[in-house]
Amino acid sequence: MPASLLSTLTATPLFAVGLTLAAFLLGSALFNRLKKPSWLPAILIAALLLAATLAVFGVPYATYQQGAAWLTILLGPATVALGMPLYQQLPRIRELWRPLVVCLPIAAMLAASYALLIGWLMGSSQHILASIAAKSVTAPIAIGITEQLGGSVALLMGALLLTGVVTIPFVSFCAKLLNIDDERIIGFALGLNGHAIGTVRAFELSPTAGAFASLGMSLTGILTALLLPLAWRLIGIAG
Repeated sequence: MPASLLSTLTATPLFAVGLTLAAFLLGSALFNRLKKPSWLPAILIAALLLAATLAVFGVPYATYQQGAAWLTILLGPATVALGMPLYQQLPRIRELWRPLVVCLPIAAMLAASYALLIGWLMGSSQHILASIAAKSVTAPIAIGITEQLGGSVALLMGALLLTGVVTIPFVSFCAKLLNIDDERIIGFALGLNGHAIGTVRAFELSPTAGAFASLGMSLTGILTALLLPLAWRLIGIAG
């Protein structure tokens, strides 16, 4: 693509926003055409299409990111909007508040710890570890955490996508292996580990699973935002 035409197209956010929406719509259509495979969610198809388009037309990622920042702003309100299904399922949530309170801190800690342990064993730098530490947290919160730790937001977004995609078949496999058919438990596990991608999958299962996924995603984000930066500083001091 000629540099002059590229500069003209990317002069406003419309190019990045339009390209993103087109990739998502096409990804959703392909996802439905493939009969909704759990291992290949629409968002992954859209991300691959978008990456391929940027590579073919020679659009730098930094240029695309600058234009797509308008979409990033919508992540916050979209996350807050998940409070509605939580309110609708409040009686069911109250029934399980004790086991939820017990398992949430443990699960949230493990979600961050195993990624850091694997990265550390593979000899990853502190910059990479800081970039993947919040990979199980919903994007609006994870971005803030990663910036606090000094990591790369671009690397974080890749880790978020990979985590969400892997979580869906893994939770499904574990549920079958352990004979778990309670939608509340499955939904909570999808939201806690797979953030927004897992939550979308949970809503495809049922409103109840979606509400518990929203709960798991929200509480994991809050708990991680409060404790992970503190733990990171303490580890740094001890090191």
